[in-house]
Amino acid sequence: MAAHHYLGFRGLVGEALYYVACLDDEWVALLGWTAAAWMCRPRDQWIGWTRAQQWARLRFVVNNARFLILPGVHVPNLASKTLALNTRRLATDWQAVYGHPVVLAETFVDPARFAGTAYRAAGWQYLGQTQGFARQSHHYVYHGHPKALWVRPLRAGSPQGLTAPLLPPTLQGGALTLVDFNALNWVGPGGLRDRLHALIDPRHRRGIRHSVTQVLVLALAAVVAGQRSFIAIGDWIHDLSPEQRALFGCPRWGQTFKVPSEPTVRRVLQRMDADALDMVLNQWLTAEEVRVGDAIAIDGKSLRGSAHGHRKRPVHLLSGLVHRTGQVIGQVDVDIKTNEIPKLKDLLEPLDIAGAIVTVDALHTQTETARYLVEDKQAHYVMEVKMNQLTLYKTLEALDLEDFSPSRPNGR
Repeated sequence: MAAHHYLGFRGLVGEALYYVACLDDEWVALLGWTAAAWMCRPRDQWIGWTRAQQWARLRFVVNNARFLILPGVHVPNLASKTLALNTRRLATDWQAVYGHPVVLAETFVDPARFAGTAYRAAGWQYLGQTQGFARQSHHYVYHGHPKALWVRPLRAGSPQGLTAPLLPPTLQGGALTLVDFNALNWVGPGGLRDRLHALIDPRHRRGIRHSVTQVLVLALAAVVAGQRSFIAIGDWIHDLSPEQRALFGCPRWGQTFKVPSEPTVRRVLQRMDADALDMVLNQWLTAEEVRVGDAIAIDGKSLRGSAHGHRKRPVHLLSGLVHRTGQVIGQVDVDIKTNEIPKLKDLLEPLDIAGAIVTVDALHTQTETARYLVEDKQAHYVMEVKMNQLTLYKTLEALDLEDFSPSRPNGR
């Protein structure tokens, strides 16, 4: 790279990755990636982020600072193929090395030397030219050679995720979730905070600084964002920017928006009625997440290791999960004195699942369950039939494809 690249090479500053592209064990190309340019008007205008968002989220943008096809290598489409393969794995590699992903790649091409054809062929987008300044130390110096700016999103939702009021959980180091965090109704009419008003505050009235609804909204937002411990929840809440605190309806105290501390969050969550809170949360998530045509899987699981003390058998939960998002929208405890069949109604009763498709295993293939889903919940169902219902099983086994043909008059 130092010998053959027109810019030379003395190493890359900050977070950087270096790649060697091989063809039949022979080196054919070299690539170097580093942190994004601090300021670039065409890029920043295209992303649409604020200055505060830019400084806080610039680490999710990476710059292709060097790209060299080695001398003597002449392979058709090698440059575009190399770029395509490299960008396909770049985000995963960056996460593994530096502990955070990157969602957008950029590069600057000298138009006096190159037309950017390889980048265009690899799916990059041309945004325009820079103004011809270069950063030296803490200043920008005019050099008079504007560069062509090319960018390529590395994942779906870029660059929209960089301008969202709250970063997606995967960019904050949280657990993977398919819930659209910024699309959820947290504090608007009919949102989570409105629903939480029905809960009873378990604390003594004296000395309360933060309402129970405000504490719960922030705590549940942290959980949806991937936080899994009281300390992580408290840190996530504390790190919210003033704009984000205002988004969650935090009260203004003087010149700032105050948020509850980790001990306050811990005390509230430990004292709340867990069943009542779970019902409110499930009803809210159902209203936000379940759409007409969604499939909802009903499944029962026993919690390993929960049979101890006065419990003679493990805790057995019946849960409902939305296939599209992976979100659990409800669960009930199946007591030792009953079984899953009557508990299905308890699970679905508070949920609005009209137009959804409920999938169940053979245990729930019951006439009363089918009637309840269709008539009471206005939902559809897919039921599994096994040999435990021999007559129905043999009837279905004897059906022919013609029995389902829409061309048959009055056929079902």
